Amino acid sequence: MVAIGDPAPAFTLPDTDKNPVSLTDLEGTRLIVFIPNPFTGICDGEACALRDNLAQLEDLDADAVVITAHGVATNKKWAEENGLRFPVLSDFWPHGNVARAYGTFNEELGIANRTSFVVDGDGVVRDIIASDTLGQARTYQSYVDALGKV
Repeated sequence: MVAIGDPAPAFTLPDTDKNPVSLTDLEGTRLIVFIPNPFTGICDGEACALRDNLAQLEDLDADAVVITAHGVATNKKWAEENGLRFPVLSDFWPHGNVARAYGTFNEELGIANRTSFVVDGDGVVRDIIASDTLGQARTYQSYVDALGKV
């Protein structure tokens, strides 16, 4: 897995409108949130916590982006149903390549593990927030704490 202090692997992935989004397109500190499965209670809750706290993230000079190994159409419907106003990117093809580059792809299940990376303006990983299991949510406060250190 990418470690704290490592350069964040570059990526370009399609958003819900099939527009390419790169790591360098995001400004300030980047909060890269890998989720296993849209339309599940834990992933919905985590994404909605980010949605509900966008003003605070902006105050912390942070851009959030969610990455899933699901297709664009699935991500689009999920983002619309949950009113998500930040990029939701598809790491569907080549399947899971960005999650693999970050060291968080679950080969057995074909999905990303529940891992987030705080990347500073210079592209360096400053913190990693991960759950011990797919069934355990990351807390929004863990993001605030990590971003407060950057």
